[in-house]
Amino acid sequence: MTTTPPSLPARLGEETRELLRTGSLLHELRHGLDGPYHALFPARFDANVAAFHEVFADMGVKGRVYYAKKANKAAVFAERAAVHGLGIDVASHGELREALAHGVRGADLVVTGPAKADHLLRISVLHDALIAVDALDELDRLNALAVELDRPARVLLRRLPPAQPHSRFGMDADELESALHRCTVADGILMEGFSFHLSGYDTRLRGDLAAELIRLCRTARAHGLHADRISIGGGLAVDYVTKEDWLRFAQRQTSEHYHAGKTFSAFYPYHSPVAGAHALRAVLATTPTGEQKSLAHLLLDNDVTLLVEPGRALLDQAGCTVFRVQGVKERGDYTLLTVDGTSLSLSEQWFASEFLPEPLLVPAAEESEEAGTGGPYPACVGAATCLESDMLTWRKIPFHRPPVVGDLLVYPNTAGYQMDSNESPFHDLPLPPKVVIDQAPGSPRPRWRLDRHHP
Repeated sequence: MTTTPPSLPARLGEETRELLRTGSLLHELRHGLDGPYHALFPARFDANVAAFHEVFADMGVKGRVYYAKKANKAAVFAERAAVHGLGIDVASHGELREALAHGVRGADLVVTGPAKADHLLRISVLHDALIAVDALDELDRLNALAVELDRPARVLLRRLPPAQPHSRFGMDADELESALHRCTVADGILMEGFSFHLSGYDTRLRGDLAAELIRLCRTARAHGLHADRISIGGGLAVDYVTKEDWLRFAQRQTSEHYHAGKTFSAFYPYHSPVAGAHALRAVLATTPTGEQKSLAHLLLDNDVTLLVEPGRALLDQAGCTVFRVQGVKERGDYTLLTVDGTSLSLSEQWFASEFLPEPLLVPAAEESEEAGTGGPYPACVGAATCLESDMLTWRKIPFHRPPVVGDLLVYPNTAGYQMDSNESPFHDLPLPPKVVIDQAPGSPRPRWRLDRHHP
């Protein structure tokens, strides 16, 4: 007999708690939309933006926040970015078009991604966007396009992180030296600074590399180039669960706690001691290796503006995903649930992993006083497809009551990358719609509308 599987409850934002308190709205939306759906909370996005701006103000640093649009396709977040005067980080023509359509100016875009197509580069130059150049051949193509258009191309040169030499993003020291020389003689390039793409969430490593970019700015200025800004990208963690729950889960979980004895090589760090805007504060407070001052002071001393491109961190607690239980099957000491959607709408499996913060069970009917006694009731969650591997949750969740057909499963905090990074209309199933939830002034109940993005 297996041991009781460990629980890993998610931190819940107030917007999610309010939606759960009004459980009838969750069921009404499921009935009206006739399938799974994503709920979005723009008020939480607004609060996260304010927290980032507060860090820059507190630290006295000139900074700019670019929302990484790849983290969520919803229109509402691009709209809120425009309202707050944020920039947007885009990596495709479609993302650029969407950002412009929702009110973000071209000059407020930073265009990232490797080996960008000529069409994307052309549109970026025409709209005066800032372009992160990833390679020497891209720099040459961009210069030729800018000369043809008779418009300068605003450029950041992307540095290959020395600590991650096998990254496919950026230029090494020799390539950067050549790029700086080409910028000094190019007719179409306005070189504004440097950037990097760094995997992981190590704030010290990010601070060290930022200091190198500041030194590169000084070198570029000595060559007569402008170079007054650096971008440290995103990589600011989200704190999904408490430290105590995370450590307890990590110590107790074994393969017997997963359907079919499934194992995973790694999980996202669902607990982080510094996350979101606090992680930005930690980066700025870091004294980089070889320096005597904090990164914040280095930026000020060298008159360099810091650009950040958070996606997940701006979307922390800004959405959840709702599925309906449509099948219940007993499997010995646990239950196998089937819901009305697929794991393609919960995208952590894209990384051969699992979204661990556990879903909340919203009953189909009002619970009786006896409900939930005698538990826990372990259950894993499968999808409504003909694929053995299509599991939303391999882990056996210890629910407080037995799930039944008609119950809803609410996966919390899915706005950042989870809800649409990997969605597909497999089996001709429609993509779950996105529902914007907010509170009208004076209203006791949340209201909703469909998001304006059309997949």
